[in-house]
Amino acid sequence: MLSTKIFFNNRLKTLLVLAGLAGAVVALRLADIQLLRHEYYLHLAEQNRTQVLYQTAPRGRILTADGQAVAANAPSFNLYYLSAGPKDENYLKRLAADFAPRLQMEEKALLAQLHKGVRSGKALALAENLSPKTAVTLQELLLYYPGVYLVEENKRVYPYGSFASHLVGYLGSMEGKEWKNRDLSLDYRLNAKVGKNGLEKKFEKELKGRDGGVYLEVDYRGRVKRVIEDRKWRSGNDVYLTLNFNLQQAAEKGLKNSKTGRGAAVAMDPRTGAILALATAPAFDPSMFVPYSDEPEVKSRKISEYNLAVQGIYPPASTFKIITAIAAIEKGGFDPKKIIGCPGHYDAGSRVFRCWSTHGPVDFFEGMAGSCDVYFYTIAAQMGPAAIEKVQRMFQFGQPTGVDLPGEKSGNLYGPTKRARNRSYWFIGDTLNLSIGQGELLVTPIKMAQFASAVASKGKIWKPYYLDKVVHSQSGKILKESASEQIGSVDIAPSTWDLLFKALKHTVDTGTAARVKIKGLDVYGKTGTAQNPHGADHGWFMAFAGKEGQEPEIAVAVFVEFGEGGSSAAGPIAREMLKAYFGIEDPVWKPRPKPVVAPAPVVQEPEKETEKQPVAAPSAGAPQPPATPQPETNETERMSLPEPPPAHTQEEKVQETGNAQ
Repeated sequence: MLSTKIFFNNRLKTLLVLAGLAGAVVALRLADIQLLRHEYYLHLAEQNRTQVLYQTAPRGRILTADGQAVAANAPSFNLYYLSAGPKDENYLKRLAADFAPRLQMEEKALLAQLHKGVRSGKALALAENLSPKTAVTLQELLLYYPGVYLVEENKRVYPYGSFASHLVGYLGSMEGKEWKNRDLSLDYRLNAKVGKNGLEKKFEKELKGRDGGVYLEVDYRGRVKRVIEDRKWRSGNDVYLTLNFNLQQAAEKGLKNSKTGRGAAVAMDPRTGAILALATAPAFDPSMFVPYSDEPEVKSRKISEYNLAVQGIYPPASTFKIITAIAAIEKGGFDPKKIIGCPGHYDAGSRVFRCWSTHGPVDFFEGMAGSCDVYFYTIAAQMGPAAIEKVQRMFQFGQPTGVDLPGEKSGNLYGPTKRARNRSYWFIGDTLNLSIGQGELLVTPIKMAQFASAVASKGKIWKPYYLDKVVHSQSGKILKESASEQIGSVDIAPSTWDLLFKALKHTVDTGTAARVKIKGLDVYGKTGTAQNPHGADHGWFMAFAGKEGQEPEIAVAVFVEFGEGGSSAAGPIAREMLKAYFGIEDPVWKPRPKPVVAPAPVVQEPEKETEKQPVAAPSAGAPQPPATPQPETNETERMSLPEPPPAHTQEEKVQETGNAQ
């Protein structure tokens, strides 16, 4: 009996302990819900009784250095039917009849959607991403249909179309992988638009705003009871670029209207490394990826994301003669007044290398101005290729510029040291090819802009950058700011720079770069025509300029793919870029028209019936009629300057040399 009593007492104690533990767990859980995580569970409860019609926040703007918004926002509208409104069939039929034509929908299809909304009791989107024009036509109907709600959102717009499109990038719908790896601190929705390319992608976190929404009260079955709150969005932060708006427009217009419509143009500030323009052609309009739903559908959205300015690699051609000149001067014993005869070719012993023209006797300044291949063949053969390769390395050829853009190519360094590392031989033909920027030497347009900038600054090699600052859209506070970064220097004598500047100025004043001679500016430049075994030659033009008597403040490199001539294809683009940057208006450069000779008047004589005689062949001693002149392959192109016009300028064309073995 005693043992039974003890047994029951032990069980009672066990039950009491278990009850106490259970009570403690419940108390802890209540404390967690009511005290520790009250806000969290309150939010969940709010979600159970509310439904949100989200409103996409405006993305931050992308602006040029002079304040032009090249990526902005425009309103778009979503049309919702809220089942808290009238539900009778006559009302729904009238609603469908009035709204269907304005939404470009069939009346039956819209009515079926309304029935679906009534059955579910939830808010239903009748149409999304409507244009303001359509929204205006719908607004007046909302007065008569209280169950319909128009919610304003924002969509991305690009006011200047293809402006800097390869830099700015474009938007697209978030895909599965992007959704999985999304930044949880940003309020993305399944149908959100995110940056897919360029700055839109790179600065997604900065540009993404905080979405707003219309909060609706719903019952336990999810049916809409009333509108609780219209919560305002918060726009993203603004990204300012170093681009000059007018300069960029001039570069893009020039490339688009060039002979082939293909190429790149890059401009830099030689004092800082800031990119003032970066254009690639053909470009694309990023607006095609974010159209209004009531706009005509774009048939094809295929574009080329290949950014030729940083990814295209080509021989620099005669622009490289600057390197050859520096190497010759720095090696010592160089006499700029020494005359070298150009008979139109250079005999290398085993092979003859042709010049693009017959220049006759030229010194250094005339050799640079006329871009005489024979002159540079001669000085290169005398000093050897090692000196050229050394200077090439000083300017960091064969290395990427370091610009913060995806896919930048490094190009290819060309010289005897690299050839020796590959256990291959170096020939005299390689030296001659190297001296005029041909052979295995490869560069990108942005590398050539960096090179032009380094020459303009007398040896400072800057890392190109395009981001000026990121600004908080509400407070105006600067959140991020870029700084100049010098990544190298070219250590050569000041007298070498002085001699080079004089030669490049002479090239603009009287030589192949005369297309960029502009009144009021000190312009220095060099042309180049790169051989292309796969088709027409490519055109190069590099220049830098400043106001008269002042330091250069802009350096440009223009490349026209298959342009055939650097002066004729790339020169006019460089000229318009310099004019746009300095705000100069002057007469458009046009080739000098050929004189038109009026035909001699024809005197009508009375017809005489004469017997037709056979035409006799002229005798050997008889005078022959002059032969019709045929244009030469490398005919000198005659051009006119605004004032004062030079007698003529030359259009260079590099003849095929190959690699002599």
